[in-house]
Amino acid sequence: MNVIHKSRVTFRPVKPLIGAVVEADREALFDPEVVAQCRDMLEERTVLVMPQVHFTNEEQLAFTDLLGGRLNLTSEATTNKDEDVYQVTLDRKINRAPEYVLGTFFWHMDGMPMEMPPPLATLLSARRLAPKGGQTEFANSFAAYEQMPEAQRAEIEDLRIIHSVAASLRSIADAIPEAEKGKLAIGVEKERPLVQTHKNGRKSLIVGSTADRIVGMELAYGRAYIARLNEWATQPDFVYQHQWQAGDFVIWSNTGALHRVVPYARDSGRMMHRTSIAG
Repeated sequence: MNVIHKSRVTFRPVKPLIGAVVEADREALFDPEVVAQCRDMLEERTVLVMPQVHFTNEEQLAFTDLLGGRLNLTSEATTNKDEDVYQVTLDRKINRAPEYVLGTFFWHMDGMPMEMPPPLATLLSARRLAPKGGQTEFANSFAAYEQMPEAQRAEIEDLRIIHSVAASLRSIADAIPEAEKGKLAIGVEKERPLVQTHKNGRKSLIVGSTADRIVGMELAYGRAYIARLNEWATQPDFVYQHQWQAGDFVIWSNTGALHRVVPYARDSGRMMHRTSIAG
């Protein structure tokens, strides 16, 4: 794992197949040249960590805009005055649909069931931490594809998957009050390729908890196949677990990395602020 030094920034890999810590002066993080270098490194390392930079909402949005086109994904679910910032919290006074946050306990990619292209990247800053749990785990789905046996890559190359909100909530459906189910977009579905080819030519697996069924395959067989792909894509060599400190800022390739959070208590006070870049 080679440390990469640029003029105003250093990228220090954290595991052989995933992740890099960004080391730079806080001011340099708003230099367009440094941001461009971060974007290039994101394609290579999938997850970038900026320790304890303590961005405000305004600074996080400014960095988001420099990195790419800002996307409002689900911020209408919260009471935050900055409409392009989504507050990730289980506090019902702030988040009107905490069921979606409970869904983040399971491996997923953002925006897969929606009609729009999924976000290119997701940016998350730690505002308040949980006393126990709350670490975020990332699994490199580029590496999952690239390290798959060639015969299996050929087998899945043209497969297509139906992603649905219902699938993402299936594990917690029994915990959702009946009165709340009507507020959730459970019927939303979108067909996507199982293997996505990116602009740089690399390919990644598009799986996770939203992956409901494989087009043209009998339901039980398709769901079993998806389960095995999820297991393959989240094996330890492909995974990085981030131990949050207050003020940390993490960016990941949304279609190149599955992610999930280690469960934490509803009353923990954990608060993360998320922004997204359009795909």
